Amino acid sequence: MNTRQVFLPTLVRVKPGALDRLGIYAERQGFTRIAVLHSADLIAPLMQRLHAAFVGRTLTVNPIISVADASFESAAAIFGTLPAGTEAVIGCGGGKALDVAKYIAFLAKLPYVAVPTSLSNDGFCSPQSSLTMAGKRRSLPSRMPFGVVVDTEVCRQAPLPLWWSGVGDLVSKFTAVRDWKLAFHAHGTPIDDLAALLSDATVFQFIARPERDPAGIQLLASALLLNGIAMEMCGSSRPASGSEHLISHALDASSKRPRLHGLQVGVATYLVSQLQRGDHEVVGGLLDRVGFWDAFTKDPLDRGEWLVAAQRAPEIKTGFHTILSERDCLPEITRLLAEDPRLRRVFVG
Repeated sequence: MNTRQVFLPTLVRVKPGALDRLGIYAERQGFTRIAVLHSADLIAPLMQRLHAAFVGRTLTVNPIISVADASFESAAAIFGTLPAGTEAVIGCGGGKALDVAKYIAFLAKLPYVAVPTSLSNDGFCSPQSSLTMAGKRRSLPSRMPFGVVVDTEVCRQAPLPLWWSGVGDLVSKFTAVRDWKLAFHAHGTPIDDLAALLSDATVFQFIARPERDPAGIQLLASALLLNGIAMEMCGSSRPASGSEHLISHALDASSKRPRLHGLQVGVATYLVSQLQRGDHEVVGGLLDRVGFWDAFTKDPLDRGEWLVAAQRAPEIKTGFHTILSERDCLPEITRLLAEDPRLRRVFVG
């Protein structure tokens, strides 16, 4: 039998006010000495709440570090200053702080607790850290968080583009799983049926109530968390990442001004769903309902940059079979960017 060790979060809190109880959660796990890393641009009210969460608790919080640079070099430097006896690492804020904190905890072999302040992608609960190395973006192996604490009210108050980005990253699971099945038929790439089912189910769970209200935020947070668990279950990014992510990665490398990951991925998902001959109206309908396309009304995308990215995308991951590997999709992509009613709204050039 094919067996492997799987790490899953032990502490999971997805509720309003969870940020204020962070010290209580840490105490309950028996931690006495913790390090806290937070986003450099974390707004003052959240910084105050983060500090207040540990006041009066039997915890030593040292150090508290501001993270502005999501690079391997910065993470390695911070790791070198981690005090002896540290028992856990907490990351609070956006993706940069969470990825750096996750990687430091991985290097130190310590439990890591993720405290995202927005739901812009599924990276807060995944077994990788997205860091730059010598200026180039890399996905470095890490370990799943020991704990995930999502204050749903904090995330609901995050800027609207971050919400759209999270929905865009979530809906990509449709095309990612379909690409995974294409890879199985083309090359025998193993499929973990439960991971694929879980990934698909998270999107349908959210489609039932795609609202930016307390219940909708809780659904999105839970769905993105379960996407990370699906990746850990099968030891691959396949349940959550396919050709739509390859296009986004190519844009990150070639665009003059890359957009939020989930915004790029959401547009690419709608495009790829048509290349796959999937039900693109399910994808497009969800993006319509949440107002996703409004993210580009005043700041449209460059059609030429996307055509270059689509051409380069199949080369991003060697041996990673997707719909882009099946045929020359560039003529169809060119036509869709020019003719599809939704895509015409968001592209210029």
